[in-house]
Amino acid sequence: MGSVTSIDWYDLPRLYDIVFDVGTAQEADFLEAAAARYGVAGERRALEPACGSGRLVGELARRGWKVRGFDRNENMLAYARERLRRQKRRAELVTGDMARFEVPQRCDLAHCLVSTFKYLLDEASARAHLECVAAALVPGGIYVLGVHLTTYGRLLEERERWVETRDGVTVTSDMRVGRPSRTTRLEPVRTRLTEVEGRTTREYESTWDFRTYSAVQLQSLVKSVPALDLVGLHDFDYDLARKSTWRDGRLDKLLVLRRR
Repeated sequence: MGSVTSIDWYDLPRLYDIVFDVGTAQEADFLEAAAARYGVAGERRALEPACGSGRLVGELARRGWKVRGFDRNENMLAYARERLRRQKRRAELVTGDMARFEVPQRCDLAHCLVSTFKYLLDEASARAHLECVAAALVPGGIYVLGVHLTTYGRLLEERERWVETRDGVTVTSDMRVGRPSRTTRLEPVRTRLTEVEGRTTREYESTWDFRTYSAVQLQSLVKSVPALDLVGLHDFDYDLARKSTWRDGRLDKLLVLRRR
């Protein structure tokens, strides 16, 4: 085994995709069901801020949605465009900033899952993002937002580990989240990706900060954007039949926000 390479894991779209693609169909099922329950019947236009490797872009396009996605990482966008080419599907993919964007046509559904929202490191950026999403939705359109909440009193790091294999490549993702700061509203994150292909093993490490949210802090942020109403609360099990509450002990929350 060689040394560990320090790299932004978003510059490794194939490995990232192997880890997360396993949940794509279930997530897409949830998004369609949420749109049917909470949203309005429209032209089936979907928007994905921070679309990454394009796994959900491609899946929703396969299901007949007119999809627009954007990301600031050009490696991810290149991978997503190649995915669409291979799958013979069409979607609009552009470079964009989560806190400053506009769309040419309003959408019925927007979504940003797996805590990507927490890369917006201050309140102004987070609020600007929600305001941009509201402007991008038709009245009655919904935004499904996934956020992992923070327990400020915890003393130990949180750890999540995934192992997935595709096309003879096994990828292990080991994510560790350090103690959060109530003062700065930041928590340090370190992810190590281990790639095993045949007899070759490669290791990559990426570090960054996430913005932290307690249930109260997240509710306060949402209330500060009057164009959006919280109409549903679920969790990362992606089961529309099971609703969540702010006090049920689950830290992974799926908010369904509807445009007034």
